[in-house]
Formats: sequence, structure tokens, C-alpha cells
Amino acid sequence: MKTTPFTQRHIDLGAKMAEFAGYNMPIEYKGGIKEEHFAVRNNVGVFDVSHMGEIWVSGPNALKFVQYVTSNDASVLVPGKVQYTCFPNGKGGIVDDLLVYCMNPEKYLLVVNAANIDKDWNHLLGYAPKFGLTVGKELINASDSICQLAVQGPNAMKIVQRICTEQVEDLVYYTFKYSTVAGIENVIVSATGYTGAGGCEIYAPADKADQLWEQLFKAGEPEGIRPIGLGARDTLRLEMGFCLYGHDIDDTTSPLEAGLGWVTKFNDVKGDFIDRKFLEEQKAAGVTRRLCGFEMVDKGIARQGYEICDAEGKVIGHVTSGTMSPCLGVAIGMAYVNAPLYKADSEIYVKIRERLLKAKVVKAPFYKK
Repeated sequence: MKTTPFTQRHIDLGAKMAEFAGYNMPIEYKGGIKEEHFAVRNNVGVFDVSHMGEIWVSGPNALKFVQYVTSNDASVLVPGKVQYTCFPNGKGGIVDDLLVYCMNPEKYLLVVNAANIDKDWNHLLGYAPKFGLTVGKELINASDSICQLAVQGPNAMKIVQRICTEQVEDLVYYTFKYSTVAGIENVIVSATGYTGAGGCEIYAPADKADQLWEQLFKAGEPEGIRPIGLGARDTLRLEMGFCLYGHDIDDTTSPLEAGLGWVTKFNDVKGDFIDRKFLEEQKAAGVTRRLCGFEMVDKGIARQGYEICDAEGKVIGHVTSGTMSPCLGVAIGMAYVNAPLYKADSEIYVKIRERLLKAKVVKAPFYKK
């Protein structure tokens, strides 16, 4: 298994470790997932997300390249802005979902999912020649040279500000700044988040990981800052209705089916992009199934792969993610459901151990501050 620059720290702190996306990652610490979940919602927690991938795209054709390989309109980005988008796969599905950081009109950072780094990289290599991008020059996979910590929770930015030279405490959602952080120059501090609890991500050179960790945790001692595992990261993101690749989206799901029409643009400025024609036709015809959120009415927890049925027991979809919401005290989930029952307030049934348990379709986010 691969490791991150922080792996030994997790082990030393007694974390329960497991394989995730090929990496040895902390799933939970001694307090458990529920306790960690509330620590982030109410205070502050730190996630090691160094397993995420970072790919640089630069040069005079950088924007044209990004526009072609992603579904959103990157032309609206200005330096300091971040955009959520996805890579269409040329077959109506999704290679990955990602973030695009605009450094300047000729330089972009693509932040991709850990499990898909090699897959995404090879996908991009297939289109680089079309735009005259040279590997190692205009297209660089920097994933192994960057460490990343996500500091999340209502007290996160107050703590991070203590180790930053730039003003970051009031960083607007989906923006970023360069700053000297923990004495490390040219560090990216961004506010994208995956928990709905506020906070930021810190991107630093991998060889400065120990310096970053030590100073961040020292700065957060008054608030009781603590490391958080991937178990709570999953329950937190699910309460917000955020997609997880490999569960809620994959190579068989289109952006429109996944409810990602808002990051799929067909305007003239956007121009041509992978799967544009297919997606325009799908939009015009209307999707026959869609990803939706649901809350259990009957007692039971839905898990990935469970069948979704109508009142007569006919299978009309499948669960992609499910858990017991720590904040709401009810079981929640996400599922692909056939039309028209993917609409809010529809009554659906989850098949659990051969029993049909009632659930109700609801709009995300499940948890509202």
C-alpha cells in the first residue's frame, strides 16, 4: 500500500488504519466516527487528504485543453477562483469529478480523486497532443510532491489564520490564496470543503509535511484541534449530499443523471467538449433515472448496492451511499431512481434482507445549519 507523508503520525496516534484508494489511511481514531463527526460539525478537525491527486496544466492552450476535457465552463474563472467539474469519458459517463484552480489564464491546477490519479492522468495524456501539451512541461503530475490537509469546522479558519502571513480567515467559498503557512512559502490555502462545516485545504510541499502538521496542531491547541479519519469524512459529506466517486458517480453515470447539470455547460463560449453532443441530446430528451437523496421512514440503514423498489415491489433503482446521520438521528442515503419517483417527496422502498422498507425522497443537503 502507498503511504502519505502523515501515515506514521496516524499510526502513532492509534488510528484504525485501512486501505483506501491504494493508500494506508486512517479510518477512525480512538474516539470513534460519531465523536469525530461532531468534532468537525461543532469545532475543528484535520483530515489527511494527501492521497488526492494534483495535475498542473499550463501554456497558451491550457484553457482550451481544460475546456475540452471538462464539463463546466472554465472561461469564467479568474486567478484565485476554484471550480467544481467533471471529466466526461466519451461514452456518456464520468471519468472523475475534480476541482479546477485558476492560477492565471495560462496555468491551472486540477485536483482529482486518489483512486483515479493514474486513470485521470492516462485520460488526459490521450488528449494532450491535440492541444500541443508536452508531458513534463505543460502537463505535470505533481501528486507525489504535494501534501494536503483539510482543516474543517467552525473554528478552522481562526486557527489556520494564526500560521498564515496572508489574510485567509474570510476566504470566500471556492476561492484560494497563496500564503506563507507555518513558515512554508507559496502554500495554497483554499476554501472548497467536503464536509459543509466550513474550513480550508492547505497544499504544501510533501517534504514540509512535518513542519505543517506540528505548527497547525500547536496553533489549534486552545480549541482542542484533533485529527479525523475517513469514516467521519464520509458521514459528513453524505449529510451534505456530496457525491463520492465510485459510489454515487462512475463511468456508467452521466453528469445529468447525477444531478450535475449545473456543472455541465452548453454555451457558445464553452465550445466543444468531450460528450457534448451526447449530453445535449440527453438533456433534450430528459433523463430516465436520476441520483436523489432519501431518508428512511421505516427503521433500517440502506447500504451501497441495495435495491430500490416501488410500492408494488418492482425494482426501480439502487442505493449508492447510505449511513445513519449523526446529526439528524435518521438513516439517509443516495440512490439512482427511475423517473418519476426520483422527485422530492416520492415514496420509495429499500429492499433490506428481503423486506421492503419505506423511505422518502428528499432534496439535499440533508443537514442544514
